[in-house]
Amino acid sequence: MSTHLDHRNPLVFDTHELGRRPGAQQRLTRTVDAPVDFGIEGVVGVPEGAPVELEIRLESVMEGVLVTGTARASAQGECVRCLEPLGLEVDADFQEMFSYPDADDRGRAAEPADDAEEDEDRLFLEDGLFDLEPVLRDAVVLALPMQPVCQEDCPGLCSQCGARLADDPDHHHDAVDIRWAALQGLAGTIQDGEKDEMSGADAEAGVDEKQEK
Repeated sequence: MSTHLDHRNPLVFDTHELGRRPGAQQRLTRTVDAPVDFGIEGVVGVPEGAPVELEIRLESVMEGVLVTGTARASAQGECVRCLEPLGLEVDADFQEMFSYPDADDRGRAAEPADDAEEDEDRLFLEDGLFDLEPVLRDAVVLALPMQPVCQEDCPGLCSQCGARLADDPDHHHDAVDIRWAALQGLAGTIQDGEKDEMSGADAEAGVDEKQEK
């Protein structure tokens, strides 16, 4: 089977040295450049080209090569509360089976109806090579926080002026809620109307008194 994987790609690994003897293991360490869009788009991620340290164990099994490892990198993002830039260390664990193209499935316990769906999800070795990028990408995304914060108790921004509350714990506004202001204005109008009515009533009472005299 001809391969379209490029062995010069740092995220492509060669398993020929491992061999096909079940139980054989190989440990690898490698530092690679982070690919583009390596994280949660628009939220947090590892910048393109930033170093990603890989520790990987390859284990030969009957149907292929079991790949287990850890990726470590520094991610950058933005606090969802105060919008300040933040950085965090990422430790992403992963494990994936890469099957031989000619693997014998007779030992698998899956129901026949599940075969087609499982085959779609399976990853295969190509001429002894495998591409770790899709596995690594999924692992890093799962390891990153969906709602990153600069600190657990970040108070966020002032809803009225947008000031960062962590910089000024005593920050506050004396402005009255616009709904209460409207009610207070209405109350003032009613009071003014009552005063006018009372003034008119007093004037009438004065006229009546004069007439009686």
